[in-house]
Amino acid sequence: MNRARISIFPLSGALLLPGMELPLHIFEPRYRALVQDASARDRRIGMIQPRSEGPKPPLFDVGCLGRISHIEALDDGRFNIILTGLARFRLVRELEVSTLFRQIEAEVEQAPPEDEALHMVERAALEQESRRFADALGYAVDWTAVSRLDDVALVNGIAQIAPFDPAAKQTLLEADTLSERADRIIQLMQIVGRAERDGGATMQ
Repeated sequence: MNRARISIFPLSGALLLPGMELPLHIFEPRYRALVQDASARDRRIGMIQPRSEGPKPPLFDVGCLGRISHIEALDDGRFNIILTGLARFRLVRELEVSTLFRQIEAEVEQAPPEDEALHMVERAALEQESRRFADALGYAVDWTAVSRLDDVALVNGIAQIAPFDPAAKQTLLEADTLSERADRIIQLMQIVGRAERDGGATMQ
């Protein structure tokens, strides 16, 4: 791991994973300053979830470093950006800074291999549970397009968009392998699916 100083965007429920894209609408002054600063330097921003609410909440230990791959500056100072995930990082300490946005020292992992793959049985189980989950919640899904996704895009795409609560999404980010992440997704889908059938709330 490499130590790095990272400017962060703490955002509950927003999951960025290596190789995936996350669109963001930036409107708060501190995060507009963050985007301006990152654009002038290396275009890198760390996404990390806060553990609670408040003006400066404590942070989870693991986040994901992203690079601004697209930016649209709006007339009123807001931005629409797309972050592309680079690698996970582990929080070491928060830094005392004078900027509007928070900065941390973190250990940045190496990016996972692009050819990481599931076993055929794992892929089949994930697709099967995804169909059950979508049916239970009434989602319309283009399964033909899903079947064409590679394993990384399928697993990480589900992890980002599925209606799991922030703590559940954090467990997906912290999974060390694609197989482990896929297994956790299946478990979470089963929990949410049971809650839906029983008339309970989904993990949103």
